[in-house]
Amino acid sequence: MFTEEELQKVQEIRSHYPTNLAAVMGVLHMYQDKAGIVDEKGVAYVAKLIDVPEEHVLGVATFYEMYHQHPTGKYKLQVCTNVSCMLCNSDMVLKTIKDRIGIGIGEMTDDGLFSVHEVECLGSCGTAPVLSLNKQYHENLTPEKINELIDTMKAKG
Repeated sequence: MFTEEELQKVQEIRSHYPTNLAAVMGVLHMYQDKAGIVDEKGVAYVAKLIDVPEEHVLGVATFYEMYHQHPTGKYKLQVCTNVSCMLCNSDMVLKTIKDRIGIGIGEMTDDGLFSVHEVECLGSCGTAPVLSLNKQYHENLTPEKINELIDTMKAKG
């Protein structure tokens, strides 16, 4: 599945760690960026590619929120609902998203443009509430900021 250039990147990732087990997350990111999800085929491919047990790769892929085992929207809205964000109104973030595009946690819009995901922590407690849109953080959210963000993504298509 990976090109020769991507395989070289895998080797570079592996070179940073004392064991192949430690390279799983980086290679899973590469796979998901290319395939869109980390499905059974992806778990098997990554395991074989870096010579680690499939069970280990599956454990990593299912433990961390950043890996998706099901199709997601073009724009992945990951909303932090950990304590700091919850105390700073993460419920407002979810409500605003639901009001604006009609979907909640674990759902995707019919056009495949947006999906909403709950994450345990984005590590941005000091700027809560926060969400990640395709790995880009949006912090100190208000309904206005959220609606503007969604409208911008809709315009981009």
